[in-house]
Amino acid sequence: MADLSELLQQGMRRRHLSAQALAERTGIRTPRIRVFAQGPVHPTQAELTELAAALALPLPEILDAARTPQATSA
Repeated sequence: MADLSELLQQGMRRRHLSAQALAERTGIRTPRIRVFAQGPVHPTQAELTELAAALALPLPEILDAARTPQATSA
């Protein structure tokens, strides 16, 4: 199971999107997208929905990946 940062990086590469281009599509600020892709900050539910739509990724997969690091970091 991929974690959220891996999914975002793969989706951005597949769609040939930079963090700035993804920010323009979603309305999420570029610095936030960069830290989501690196892993230390987790997006809100609304941001996850926007990212899934912009990257054409299944929302349940994104939501599961967003929960995975939190469950294993204890």
